[in-house]
Amino acid sequence: MLAERPLTDISVEEVAARAGVGKASVYRRWPSKGTLAFDAFVSEFGRRHPAVDTGSFAGDLLADLRAWVRAVRATTVGQTLRGLLAEVQRDPDLADAWKERFVEPMRTQHRAMVERAILRGEVPPGIDVDFLLDLLYGPAYHRLLHGHLPLSDAFVVGVVDAVVAAVGCGPATGRPPPAGGRGRREPETRTPARA
Repeated sequence: MLAERPLTDISVEEVAARAGVGKASVYRRWPSKGTLAFDAFVSEFGRRHPAVDTGSFAGDLLADLRAWVRAVRATTVGQTLRGLLAEVQRDPDLADAWKERFVEPMRTQHRAMVERAILRGEVPPGIDVDFLLDLLYGPAYHRLLHGHLPLSDAFVVGVVDAVVAAVGCGPATGRPPPAGGRGRREPETRTPARA
């Protein structure tokens, strides 16, 4: 049903009828249509957005944001995510489940990317990890919700380039930072001038 139309246009009565059960059977397992849709969404999104480890900070950000975009471009996942974000605002049960079963696990997965980059010396150890993740995913959610511009690969590369530049950890994305950490250039070797 979520593949057919937005969550706002679906009722629990319709879900029960399609499943061939009474409405009470649905409500015994899910207190609202939002929590029902959320369960369907979490399993599908997790399958389409696995954890990544490319060996570099820029590479991890690129791979992760590209996976997110691929996941939400899939009709059901993107449409359901938009519907769930609206439902979270008015359904307290869903809001609790959303934070506990989606936001925190995803943030934990993403924090691991930054922590690995800190250990490799690509990212300064005192960085505000949560703010950095907001810089990465804020633009993506903005485009998803407003639909004003496409979630293209050029957009993904631009966002990651901006985050990498803000952190000051290396060159443009698509290429890992040079050896030596933090994206600093190796000192140039100069040949002494002859007298």
